[in-house]
Amino acid sequence: MAGQLMRCPISLRPVSAFLVCIVLLSSCTAASPILTAQEADSDFLECISFNTLHTKLPVYTPNTTSYTSILQSKIQNLRFSSDPDDVPPNKPRFIVTPTHESHVQAVVVCSKKHDLQIRVRSGGHDFEGLSYRSDVPFVLIDLFNLRTIDVNIGDDSAWVEAGATLGEVYYRIAEKSPVHAFSAGKAPTIGVGGHISGAGHGTLLRKYGTAADNIIDARLVNVNGEVLNRETMGEDLFWAIRGGGAASFGVVLAWKIKLVAVPPTVTVSTLNRTYEEGVTELVHKWQTIASREVPEELNIEVEIFAMKKKKNGSTIVATYRIMYLGPSKKLMQLMEDKFAELGMEEKDFMEMSWIESVVYNAQFPEGMVPLERLLSRESHYLKFADKVKSDFVTKPMSKTRLAGIWRILEENGYVLSMVPWGGKVGSIPEDEIAFPHRDGNLYLIGYLAIWDNETTEAQEKHIIQVREMYDHMTPYVSKSPRAAYFIYRDLDLGQNAVNGASTYSSGCASWGQQYFKSNCMKLMKVKGKVDPDNFFRDEQTILANIHESDHPVEKDRAYY
Repeated sequence: MAGQLMRCPISLRPVSAFLVCIVLLSSCTAASPILTAQEADSDFLECISFNTLHTKLPVYTPNTTSYTSILQSKIQNLRFSSDPDDVPPNKPRFIVTPTHESHVQAVVVCSKKHDLQIRVRSGGHDFEGLSYRSDVPFVLIDLFNLRTIDVNIGDDSAWVEAGATLGEVYYRIAEKSPVHAFSAGKAPTIGVGGHISGAGHGTLLRKYGTAADNIIDARLVNVNGEVLNRETMGEDLFWAIRGGGAASFGVVLAWKIKLVAVPPTVTVSTLNRTYEEGVTELVHKWQTIASREVPEELNIEVEIFAMKKKKNGSTIVATYRIMYLGPSKKLMQLMEDKFAELGMEEKDFMEMSWIESVVYNAQFPEGMVPLERLLSRESHYLKFADKVKSDFVTKPMSKTRLAGIWRILEENGYVLSMVPWGGKVGSIPEDEIAFPHRDGNLYLIGYLAIWDNETTEAQEKHIIQVREMYDHMTPYVSKSPRAAYFIYRDLDLGQNAVNGASTYSSGCASWGQQYFKSNCMKLMKVKGKVDPDNFFRDEQTILANIHESDHPVEKDRAYY
């Protein structure tokens, strides 16, 4: 075997011993000559082996029988479903499935030593697939074995490992208390690791803010392989990983979440209204009602799409998904006072517990399934290829503009998702955490193209169509910058070279400012302190070694 390997096993040793090993890394390891790919792989595996002597780390290569099934198991977007004949670097050089924190430490140390990038997958719901794909040699850390959830009702908190899903988190909270919850997304198979680090929103957004707004502490492996918590990482890094994308700064092992209060009874409803039933007028009024005029206990989301009629042509349908923290009688009065035009009746409402509302809002095909279904890590949605883009709307659109959008939807057939802002999420200062989209926004809009035809021509057609809609919306959405939601990842906004030099235009002058606004510059400064060589990087991670004074933000680019 070419070269000397570090003999500094970290498994189950005290942190201090591990730190000594890291400090002495250069002396533990002699300079290695240029290796063949096979020799390099062997070196990496031996490095992993020496650093996980006491707790064996499962490692899979393309030659391993279960490699493909593990890789494909959580690819939620068929646009990135791997061809079995692909070879690295299009697929991971290695897949590792840690069962202990020390395993993640070892992978970081050995990947850095062998010039391999890292991708970290929790639930696999990244819209651009960046948690499991790359064009350069990389190691995939799949966290599905790290999903312990420790709920402490006594201090309204829970420690949640990053491989857990939202469904598992909600179920474990409800096991301990029917009147506690966590403010996060609706899809139960979403992994908490990436969801929280990108902010994360759901039905409790207006009452309690984003998931990232409700984080008390975290455990993270940094670029040196050390495990840090809030105290040892410092407040700047803790600020950055809440809404700023933790993949730029390290590997999150676990979050300590703040549990929030919910009443014993909540009320839900789903109501469809067609174009012929006044969709344009209803959505026009919804724009201000849902974010400005109803209490924060009420969340009214809208999905808008074109539906074929039974005979000829199509119509526009708006689906109103309503969640109220309280009984149906109070909700009925609220709707009569604030949104009588929607024409709701008592029969439209259903009362249930909060955990039952989680099942309801997850939209299982079978309807109200047993609560235990939340523990399944298998997605209940049919898998499709998709492309998403996002905007924040700050001023109501006119009825004429809305009617123009409906015409485009009828031609292209994708979905608009509108999520009301306001309430708690709008009252938090923009720089409280890295997630900046606060006061002044009426709603978040997502443009989602979905297709099941896997041909290249079909993919290009649908992606072009959703881009055309995004361009059409330019005059009607936020400006300077045209804001975007990091959870709705969109590489069209710009991207880094994953294996090249840092450039200012690939970060805070383009996509970074759209996702993080003025917080982007602070994120860059934090990155420079904790990962100055940009070891943690992908197409849209924050980059270090870039200074605002050297590169003023351009104001005349198309995305503004």
